[in-house]
Amino acid sequence: MTFHDRARFPRGFRCASRNVGLKPEARDLTLFASEVDAAAAAVFTRNQFPGAPIILGRETLKGGVLRAIIANSKVSNVATGDRGIENARRMAAAASAELGTDAGRMLVSSTGVIGVQLPVEKIERGVRGMTADLQDDPLVGAEGIMTTDTHPKALSVSVGDATITWVAKGSGMIEPNMATMLAYIFTDAALDAATLDRLLRDAVGVSFNMLSVDTDTSTSDTCAILANGLAGPVDEPAFREALVAGCVRMTEILARDGEGAEHLLRVTVRQAATDVEARFVAKALVNSPLIKTMVHGADPNVGRILMAIGKCTDVTINTSATNASVNGYQVVGNGVRLDFDDAVVRAALAVEVVDLEVSLGAGLATARAYGCDLTKGYIDENAAYYSS
Repeated sequence: MTFHDRARFPRGFRCASRNVGLKPEARDLTLFASEVDAAAAAVFTRNQFPGAPIILGRETLKGGVLRAIIANSKVSNVATGDRGIENARRMAAAASAELGTDAGRMLVSSTGVIGVQLPVEKIERGVRGMTADLQDDPLVGAEGIMTTDTHPKALSVSVGDATITWVAKGSGMIEPNMATMLAYIFTDAALDAATLDRLLRDAVGVSFNMLSVDTDTSTSDTCAILANGLAGPVDEPAFREALVAGCVRMTEILARDGEGAEHLLRVTVRQAATDVEARFVAKALVNSPLIKTMVHGADPNVGRILMAIGKCTDVTINTSATNASVNGYQVVGNGVRLDFDDAVVRAALAVEVVDLEVSLGAGLATARAYGCDLTKGYIDENAAYYSS
């Protein structure tokens, strides 16, 4: 799959972002808009304290149609009660009035600090006139949804005459049971809402669902897809292939930009008894603080790999046939640590992308999880997040 050198929107989609006073200077409000109504589907966090935008979004997406998305950073509008839900509705109403559409076709997202009431008046004032700022660069929209991200994230690809574009943010509090913190997918392909829902869930299952920076599930996770149909019909298998590839690629981008991260960590588990067990072991390895610090320090203490596999006590593991490798260099064979040159394994762990591969000798199932190393930067970032 060849992605565009520079991300671009599909036909009929544009975005704008600006500072409305939630942050001192940086862009903190983004509007993504389609020229026409778009079929839509979304998946949301399974955290039991969902933010007000999630509660409203679940209601909105029942209609299967969206015209636009409005998203703010800095304040997540979580744990804010009935007032928070009313503020999310006001946010949708203000954006829909600016675009001349119905508030029921507006998806609202908020990300940032939990437990602070949203200064919705700043958003209501700030969204006025944003339609005049709408333009074609997805990275502009990505900037307005950043929190601890070090860079805006967007990519796009062509599928026949259609285009698919991904815009996302996420750096910490990422182990959603569905998607990244905020991920929006736009396409001009003609697909109905039911098809989008099916395709999105399939793609999310092997990508965002397998992402973990710190094992913590955000209260604001949202992944939505909008299809405005302006490019006409598209070959569904080709679209599905591209959608999966783009979600996986964005997952890797998000993992690499984990708070304080210096390495992208990919864990592939093979020969598991079931898909569920393959996914469980892959997540166990990518989430292990000892695996993360092993990668960060390029420390050839590969016994930690066996530890992380072995702690999965409800998983079928053929311990006498378990193998493991680091960036293609085998370090465990048939359940035993192999003799190897420490310097070679250190070098294998020192590169930016570290692939751990494990085979359990128990079946045919395979899964891959995505994460990052654990650094002092993660601690520094989160020790004062509320106060910063």
